[in-house]
Amino acid sequence: MWQNEEMSIEEKLKAALNLKQQMETNFISLGQLLSEMKRYKIYVSRGYKTFNEFVENEFNIASTFASKLISTYDLFIESLDKDEKTVENIGLEKLNMIKPFVKQAKFIEAEAWINKAQEMPTTQLREEIKEVREQKAKIKRTMKDIMIDQYIEKMVTFFNCSRKELNFKLALFFQDSDLDQIRDTIRNRQRKFEDEQLKAQEEAGK
Repeated sequence: MWQNEEMSIEEKLKAALNLKQQMETNFISLGQLLSEMKRYKIYVSRGYKTFNEFVENEFNIASTFASKLISTYDLFIESLDKDEKTVENIGLEKLNMIKPFVKQAKFIEAEAWINKAQEMPTTQLREEIKEVREQKAKIKRTMKDIMIDQYIEKMVTFFNCSRKELNFKLALFFQDSDLDQIRDTIRNRQRKFEDEQLKAQEEAGK
């Protein structure tokens, strides 16, 4: 790991430029240097108002990519204290793929994701992540989501049209309607819907 406390600002800048040329093998070291330059606001001493301007002009690195390098270093090296060689062997692409899950996970779950990234090819890991996201999306679906989907499916089937065309037809239907009456009807039906959901939850909790 870099002994950055012994490096001058100019030495850090030169080191970052050199590491940029060898991105695949040195992304952790580059992430560390960028992280420290951002933390200690070295960009200010170079005449920049923001860190984003600094990295884009000094290193020709997109600020979004610099943020990925920094967050990868901060999470896997600083927060989780993972071995630098292990993290480098996993690779930046796979680390960024699992990062959202690792950040939210408990220690054991985070370790499981890191192990998967070590063992799985990129395509297999991507499929694993896709499945997990789909499962989470299903769990998060509420009765409102289900009702909306059922309604939309029923209407597009009845009118034999796309969802966009359905919106147009609904706009035609509602354009001269009494909006106050519609609001009152919706309010009453929503209250009934919510009461039924609350009752169902209470029954399930017994």
